[in-house]
Amino acid sequence: MHKSDITIKNLTKLEGHADLEIKIRNNKVKDVKFKITENKRFFTQAIRGKPVVGLPQHVSRICGTCSIAHLICCIEAIEKTLGIRPTAQTIMLRKLAMYGLMIRDHALHLYIFALPDELGKDSILELNESHHDLIHDAFHVKAVGNHLSILVAGRSVHAPYPVVGGFTHFPERIEIDKVIAELKEIRPIILRLIDLFSKTKFKFIRKTNFVALAAEEFGFLEGCIKSTQGYCIEEEDYFKHLKQVVIPYSEAIGYRFHEGDYMVGALARINLSKDLLHEHTKRDASTYLKIFPSYNVFHNNLAQAIEILHSIDHALELLDKYTFHKEDPEPIPARAGEGVGVVEAPRGTLYYRLKIDKNSIVKNGTIIVPTQQNQINMRNDIFDLVQQNINKPRHWIEHTCETLIRAYDPCMSCATHFLRVKWT
Repeated sequence: MHKSDITIKNLTKLEGHADLEIKIRNNKVKDVKFKITENKRFFTQAIRGKPVVGLPQHVSRICGTCSIAHLICCIEAIEKTLGIRPTAQTIMLRKLAMYGLMIRDHALHLYIFALPDELGKDSILELNESHHDLIHDAFHVKAVGNHLSILVAGRSVHAPYPVVGGFTHFPERIEIDKVIAELKEIRPIILRLIDLFSKTKFKFIRKTNFVALAAEEFGFLEGCIKSTQGYCIEEEDYFKHLKQVVIPYSEAIGYRFHEGDYMVGALARINLSKDLLHEHTKRDASTYLKIFPSYNVFHNNLAQAIEILHSIDHALELLDKYTFHKEDPEPIPARAGEGVGVVEAPRGTLYYRLKIDKNSIVKNGTIIVPTQQNQINMRNDIFDLVQQNINKPRHWIEHTCETLIRAYDPCMSCATHFLRVKWT
């Protein structure tokens, strides 16, 4: 392939808008530009001057899919700044809220966005006749994830119950039992989903560094920032290890970890902490867990499916064993300080860094989302993918590039237009 000029517009099956430009000369890839083209939304400007009591609800509006992750990460940053120690029950409820998020968000990506690629279809709409059962499964699993979030957090998006220092409402046993029954009902469905994505027909391997929170149990709220390079970094020290990279053709800042590209997300979490998964998950997914650690980026889909199973299994254990009682949120002191919150959002590690004045007003802050961190790694994957397959038909290269980017599950915004490919 010496010269080409191909443009594809208005592709779907991802969150937001992006362009891809690939420059080839004499069968060599000369340049790849993965461009995030969403208009800048100036999150860090918008949070300035906001009182901490209302800030979590403001930032939960950043994303309609990862709303709960932004909410809880912001709360954690505020609590670290002000010296608030959440109770054991509060931590338990936050874990359950995150499990609800993981179930419904991973289900959205896997069933609606990634599954058509695996089945050779353009969209889920084409599955209506040939795979009607999978469409039913998609909406069933998403609904149960929503119900778990509603039980614990009040809503699946822009949840009202989690607040700084605690919760304002607590699950009752009759509602808990309903959700337990639903979680048990979808568990076999997720085992089938895991099996399906374990047989992926896509493969692309490029060794990279994986980074994720890791603790004594597999979870999404606490731990050190661990990498395959051997680092285990305290949350408050994260910025000493991340380096901002201005990408002139993209609306989003990129990041490097110790001067290198890296990947965050489900694949990173499973690669780093698969031995810490719930015992029932390890038992029933043992065959599939042998695949990890994996450098095949398409195994991010399989990792997400396994995380759904873990979220179900641990949520069932917590809901069955724990009786929740009413408790008032911890009081919010008026004091100045700076603190960091870190959680694992569905798409990877999410960072909040806040500086608060003595009147509990936000002076400034930094928010780093997963797709910013994966941006450089995606670009480098595409570069190598195209070079390795330079003699394949253009439509094959084009489709495989799209599929690879979808496997990252990036979120450019809450829209669904994704990619325009321009070949020169």
